Amino acid sequence: MFDTNKKVGVLGGGQLGLMLLQAAIDWNLNVKILDASDAPCAAIAPEFVEGSLQDYEAVYQFGQDVEVLTIEIEKVNVEALEALEREGKKVFPQPHVIRLIQDKRTQKQFYKDHDLPTADFILTENKDDVRKHADFLPAFHKLGRDGYDGKGVQRITSPADFDKAFDAPGLLEKAVDFDKELAVIVARNENGEVVTFPTVEMVFHPEANLVEYLFAPADISEEIEKQAEELAKKTAQAIGIVGLLAVEMFLTKDGQVLINEVAPRPHNSGHHTIRANFTSQFEQHWRAILNLPLGDTTAYTPAAMVNLLGEEGHTGLAYYEGMDDLLATQGVFPFLYGKKITKPFRKMGHITVTDSDLIKLKEKAEWVKGALKVITK
Repeated sequence: MFDTNKKVGVLGGGQLGLMLLQAAIDWNLNVKILDASDAPCAAIAPEFVEGSLQDYEAVYQFGQDVEVLTIEIEKVNVEALEALEREGKKVFPQPHVIRLIQDKRTQKQFYKDHDLPTADFILTENKDDVRKHADFLPAFHKLGRDGYDGKGVQRITSPADFDKAFDAPGLLEKAVDFDKELAVIVARNENGEVVTFPTVEMVFHPEANLVEYLFAPADISEEIEKQAEELAKKTAQAIGIVGLLAVEMFLTKDGQVLINEVAPRPHNSGHHTIRANFTSQFEQHWRAILNLPLGDTTAYTPAAMVNLLGEEGHTGLAYYEGMDDLLATQGVFPFLYGKKITKPFRKMGHITVTDSDLIKLKEKAEWVKGALKVITK
């Protein structure tokens, strides 16, 4: 029996929480959200609690009257979630999964220990430790904890770059000569049912190191598609996650698929599914954590997704230039995240583009990149 009275708590009320909430409305789910008072979900959540996601007491108390607890960001207090889980609350993704993924060091070691293909790496404790590995270059130095959206990553090409290294625990990861960056979102419910979304291809902004746009499906062979989907499933099974797992991958020049990083939640690489697939990643997340049958991930149409970032030189109250032209274009769907203040490279929304003709799709996506700008007056 489907119980709409069951209360579900979400840690995080940012753009992912906003889109989870939009999907929850279709099923009349009873959702409660914890975040700061200026979070996008604050004004529209059925129940909103102001508090820090990293504060033990705030998270623990938030979880008292919910039956299922989930996240939209990994940077949460895991100790509080572990306590709630011990007391019988269902926490998905499970606290041990969040703890694993919060630290890139343990995450990478997990791949190695479970024979999941990934780039070679060396664990480092501080900047001086990095200096010992000149023969491992070129490589990327990554902070173990608290790096996100390109922050906490430095390219170390030669010993002259060692000053860029972080003076904190991290890992030195061998630079991969890749052909494409791919992502597969996989869902797993408590019954062990596992379903993947079609593989997407991501293109990153050269300065901000954020996904600038993606294409779905990825321009890869059926063999590589199968390899990527199987690797995503194997990773989800090894971790034992209940919920969504976004698996970012490198496709090397010699045809290998390697895991880059994973995220245990809805992900930027799945935003297009709201318009392009039978089941969106956000509905799929609810299906997975509520142990419902997983939805059909078949795509209606090829799609692209363009991240809408704040323009350089603009910090302040956000205005959207070019919205009329965008809305007049067939197969173009803007999604704004409810953030009142813009600043350079801040994620302010995304735009999904659809077209049955792949050439036209890419042309349209390229046009959309410059058609809508987030500025200040």
